[in-house]
Amino acid sequence: MNCEVISMKMTVNPNFVSVIRLTTSGIASSMGFDLEEIEDIKVAISEACTNAIKHSKQDEFELTFYVYNDKLTMEVKDEGIGYDVKSVASPNLKEPKENGLGLFIIQSLMDDVEINSCEECGTIIRITKWLELNNDESFIHRKKI
Repeated sequence: MNCEVISMKMTVNPNFVSVIRLTTSGIASSMGFDLEEIEDIKVAISEACTNAIKHSKQDEFELTFYVYNDKLTMEVKDEGIGYDVKSVASPNLKEPKENGLGLFIIQSLMDDVEINSCEECGTIIRITKWLELNNDESFIHRKKI
């Protein structure tokens, strides 16, 4: 499967999340995602990056975009303190708190979400959004990159 790879190393300065959002928007738009999907992707990648910024206890993290013909996969990787993924409880939506919704938001907006973390290896959040198919199985609004 043909894949273009775009990688960025980012400092944990939260002001740079806007740069990540602009980059993500440009990539998703060039692939043919519609405006609503692009907004969902931007929110999800912002949440994943904010997770690294707030919780990794490191000075930087890596962001990699994997651009396929039919999907966009993004990976946020830090070499921070990590955590037990299974211990993160689902949020109580009847009594929401200001913090703790990030992973839930990512899972709600993206098609595939994979989270790997451990205390010795940091955290990798891998998220994917698929381009929708129309009835004849060709991709809608697909543009060449």
